Amino acid sequence: MSHDRFDSSRRDFLAASAATGAAALAGGHPGLLSSAQADPQVYGKAEHCIFLWLTGGMGQIDTFDPKPKMGVPEKREPGSYYESIPTAIRGEKVCKHLPRVAERLDRFNVLRTVNHNEIDEHAAATNRMHTGRPTTGSIVYPSIGSIVAHEKGDGGDAVPRYVLIGYPSVSRGPGFLGAEANYLYLTDIESGPAGFTRPGNVSERRQEARDKMLARIRELQLNGDHADRVMADYDTTIEQTQRLASPEFMNVFDIDSERKSLRESYGSEFGERCLLARRLVQRGVRFVEVSHNLNFVNGAGWDVHRDAILKQHLLIEELDKALSTLVTDLEAHNLLEKTLIVATGEFGRPSGFDGAGGRDHYNRTFSVVMAGGGRKSGKVIGETDELAMNIESRPVPLPDLFATIVSTLGINPSKELYAADRPVPITDMGTPVSELFT
Repeated sequence: MSHDRFDSSRRDFLAASAATGAAALAGGHPGLLSSAQADPQVYGKAEHCIFLWLTGGMGQIDTFDPKPKMGVPEKREPGSYYESIPTAIRGEKVCKHLPRVAERLDRFNVLRTVNHNEIDEHAAATNRMHTGRPTTGSIVYPSIGSIVAHEKGDGGDAVPRYVLIGYPSVSRGPGFLGAEANYLYLTDIESGPAGFTRPGNVSERRQEARDKMLARIRELQLNGDHADRVMADYDTTIEQTQRLASPEFMNVFDIDSERKSLRESYGSEFGERCLLARRLVQRGVRFVEVSHNLNFVNGAGWDVHRDAILKQHLLIEELDKALSTLVTDLEAHNLLEKTLIVATGEFGRPSGFDGAGGRDHYNRTFSVVMAGGGRKSGKVIGETDELAMNIESRPVPLPDLFATIVSTLGINPSKELYAADRPVPITDMGTPVSELFT
């Protein structure tokens, strides 16, 4: 049998299998696991994900995996930069600049042994932490946000599936999934997405005339070339934009309508973005990424080389306020069980110091923090050595992290998507972290 015939037969078999089991699939979306289908360790009922992206790489030994040995930057002696404090999980500590999170750590899970093999390059590691795979020349893989958007579908009328609060990039994009799984991005959280508000000199009547003309052009173009994927994607983008440019959706950006005490509890500009993320999830958005990189309070973000580490504590304090308030705010709105929170950067930092007293990059073990999503909480997964440099027990390879995220959202981590005729599993042979589900 030829490869083409084999692939065609295989796709027909998979399609038939999906149709047969449709009644058992959650929400009618192929790839969503029902209790009947799921392995006992692979299930979840979460509907949304908030992905806090700590650009530059959060140092595990200075945050969620502190060690008793204190570092001395001037002498280049490795160790923790800050003292640690006890938490709501007996026997576990975090950095002293995370007091609010420490009080609530029983609502979290800390994965201390996540690892990948992108050694020392931000772009490659960022892509790896968004797609779960290394960059290749033959295929552009979809990001975790696009996978969730594609698999979970619409979460409400006139709302996007995927919102990126930060700068756009290929690593956040839909890859071979196409425009329907793409993100809506914004950098100004006060006014919302650029171009979604009608200019003041354009009347409603004039806008209606423009819409009619555009609809006619779209119809003629699509009828002229049904096979043009680029044009189809462009048309999908136009349709989504028109649907979202409505008062119903644009009102979500009115964070001033929230009570002042809550806004102050979230803290800084990063906290305001996290508050907006809650409002977006409340409206039905499936995946929201919040980038902690638009306001470098220490001049370099989490990439604390040289003297950038001197104000690293300001970043940690921002994270403490925003993350702890996000958890309690979601709880207050009965959304925490339905919403998975993930906080991570592209890699960690070593325990040692560079020549100027800062920290370099480190990929062999680092911490990822999770909360909500209806999973077991109050667990610390994995153990590192006395300098948080080597894994002592329970490694969590990156594919397993991705499998854990998608499984929490009820998505089968082994399901195959298709890049043209090429089957691509949602995760790179990942297995969910079973301790979080049992």
